Amino acid sequence: MPTTGQNAPIDVPRGLKGVIVTDTSIGDVRGTEGFYHYREYSAVELADSRGFEDVWHLMLHGTLPDAAERAAFTARTAALRRLPADVADALPAIARGSVLSGPLAGLRTALSLTGASAGFRPLYDIAPDRRRADALAACAVVPTLLTALYRLGQGLAPIEPRDDLPYAANYLYMLTGEEPDPVRVRAIERYLISTVDHGFNASTFTARVIASTGADLAACLVGAIGALSGPLHGGAPSRALDTLDAIGSPDRIDGWLREHIKAGDRIMGFGHPVYRTEDPRSRMLKGIARGFGGDLVDFAVQVEARAEALLAELKPGRELHINVEFYAGVVMELCGLPREMFTPTFAAARVVGWSANILEQAEDSKIIRPSARYVGPPPPRPVPAA
Repeated sequence: MPTTGQNAPIDVPRGLKGVIVTDTSIGDVRGTEGFYHYREYSAVELADSRGFEDVWHLMLHGTLPDAAERAAFTARTAALRRLPADVADALPAIARGSVLSGPLAGLRTALSLTGASAGFRPLYDIAPDRRRADALAACAVVPTLLTALYRLGQGLAPIEPRDDLPYAANYLYMLTGEEPDPVRVRAIERYLISTVDHGFNASTFTARVIASTGADLAACLVGAIGALSGPLHGGAPSRALDTLDAIGSPDRIDGWLREHIKAGDRIMGFGHPVYRTEDPRSRMLKGIARGFGGDLVDFAVQVEARAEALLAELKPGRELHINVEFYAGVVMELCGLPREMFTPTFAAARVVGWSANILEQAEDSKIIRPSARYVGPPPPRPVPAA
């Protein structure tokens, strides 16, 4: 690889680990401290003390709203929840086409159609106010799309959104068709807030790469959803719960964990590319789970303790702790969410963080275009005759 010249490539760590690619005022993760924040506020403190709409306002407008601003923002976003008629008409076919893959796969198609139906234009061609309006519209409609796709996949009719319910309560209402329990609403709302943003994770970076091309906002979000769907990113909450199911009972914990750790298998719900201490989101979600109590919570606590002890014994120096997915799955299970909606629920929160990052990236017209090291056969070689 060339090492001299004005545009010479620069070697960086595999996976871009630790490489700073831009400046941001949206938030950050301080992995060695076990701390992350949205703007200037602790994300966990926001989840403990504020509602989802407040955090949404913070991410898109840069400030926490006062009472009047909260009321206006809540009313505005609630009015954007309903689907355009052409999108609603297409949803049954999208649900049938994605029935084997689930609502998150269907969301990629449905959100793309929604952006096209709404006339989303390239970010490069529109003013900041229009970009922000597109972001609000996309974020508001994602829960409606997700819950409708899930219900259609179950042979049920979609539930129309309600303007009188906040974001989290409306999400649960559209999912179940029942008046949501306030305790479960608050648990899910705190989870949603805690997963709105988390530094330059894979899906956020994907959204910003697409935004750097000047593409429309829906295109950026669809790319981010694709990244989130991977089991090494947002696709892990249900898999972490599957681990508890596979272990089955307390007497099997050590044997199951030892076997899989020694085999080099990834233990879903453990380890994080940034944190070298306890994930603060997991600490908060563990507290929520303990508030519900019960056998599942007790078992999860036992598995956590033994897994961390065995990982320290068998993989010394790795600092492997539980991540957000471990107790996120427990909390969503206790709140009655079906497992195929765990990652879609993650997406219903993260869409706000993606949008904030997309808007910030759109202010910079420089396209993100890194280099790669070619390691194939040396060129040029003669092209063989056909």
